[in-house]
Amino acid sequence: MEGAEAEGREGAALAQDLQALGYGSFLEAASRGTLCPDFRALCMRLVAELAALGALKQGHEEGAEAPSVGDGLSAEEEFLRELRSQLRELHCPDSALSREDSAAALREPGACLRLLRFLCSELQAARLLRLRHSLDPSPAQLFGEGTEEGAGIVQELILTLQALGLPRPALGTPASRLLQELHAKISELLPCLPPESMQPLLSCPLDAHRWEALESLSRSLRDQYSCRRCLLLRRLDLTTSAFHWSDRSETHGEAMRAVLIPMREELTPESHVSVAHVLAARADLSRLVPATSVAARRGTCCAVNKVLMGNVPDRGGRPNELEAPMPSWQSRREGGDRRKAGRQRWGHKKKK
Repeated sequence: MEGAEAEGREGAALAQDLQALGYGSFLEAASRGTLCPDFRALCMRLVAELAALGALKQGHEEGAEAPSVGDGLSAEEEFLRELRSQLRELHCPDSALSREDSAAALREPGACLRLLRFLCSELQAARLLRLRHSLDPSPAQLFGEGTEEGAGIVQELILTLQALGLPRPALGTPASRLLQELHAKISELLPCLPPESMQPLLSCPLDAHRWEALESLSRSLRDQYSCRRCLLLRRLDLTTSAFHWSDRSETHGEAMRAVLIPMREELTPESHVSVAHVLAARADLSRLVPATSVAARRGTCCAVNKVLMGNVPDRGGRPNELEAPMPSWQSRREGGDRRKAGRQRWGHKKKK
């Protein structure tokens, strides 16, 4: 009597699992055994989804032949042989189901229910793992970003969290709540800063006309930055190409290119300065510090600055200090007959 009640509870639990997994149409075949094609079809459907979710690596590769679900002993034997290998790969704790005589074990009362309960539990776990992977705690999922621009936003968010000393957001944290936490933390830290340290550089209110002017100014500056960067990159290319003129470049040319090319490919003429940088700029950015000031020299002073150059040769370059040399007078006959030499040079022959 107790065995029948336990089997009834197992059957009810299995029915709930199949309904939750979306296999409610196979409820009647769940208790028919391996001789029933519908039972074998149910097991194959469960195993196929496990393979699709990555829980199985063998037996269901693309192009592999699936076991038959037809009638007869041969179909049952083929199904059991395939099932044994899959249960071993899933590390089934019920050793009776994965033995060589699994056909006899599955004919025992409640064995088929145990098999389906195990496959259903593995499928539930595989679905949860897939869901957990899709809900990775990275901020990218919070914003739903998958593009290159989204990756940049996520990187900025990670740096902001690190700077504020905040932990990574938990699973399922909405973006609005995360922004509220950031605002609260920043409001907490602002009184600790020196007065007027966070005064914005652009203090006037922006209306529609000023927004247009700011955008136009940003485009103009962006074009100028791109032009200057193109010039500097051209100079860099010419400088690096001069390295290959020496004789040593024949032996070290490949090593030089292996170092220079990856670095050069990262340098682009496009400028990344935008209106957002202007809005985020603080008032202390407009302070001009001379390059020779004490504060600036603390970061630039080194032992090389104290090395004095010796005498160097005069390379000229001052045309206002030089006078053109006057030609010296020579006799017409000095140096031979120039007309004769000219005729001979141009192919003229003397008439006889």
